[in-house]
Amino acid sequence: EDLKDGGHKASVKMTLTAPGCGMGPTIQADVENKILCVETVDEVEVELVWEPQWTREMMTEAARLELGMM
Repeated sequence: EDLKDGGHKASVKMTLTAPGCGMGPTIQADVENKILCVETVDEVEVELVWEPQWTREMMTEAARLELGMM
C-alpha cells in the first residue's frame, strides 16, 4: 500500500499452529521487525488470523524436511 508521504506499508495476514500459542506475540513482533528491514517498507501491519486453520500442508517441503515431518 502506498502512503501519502510516498512511503510503503506492508500488510500481512498470518496464522499460527494454534490460537493459544504462547509464542504468538513474539513471532508477530519478529515478523514485523523483519519486514521493516526491507528498505522500501516504512510501515507494517501483521494480523493474526485463524481461518483457514493451519495445517502441515502449508509448510514447504524444505520446512517439513528440516523439522523431520516427512
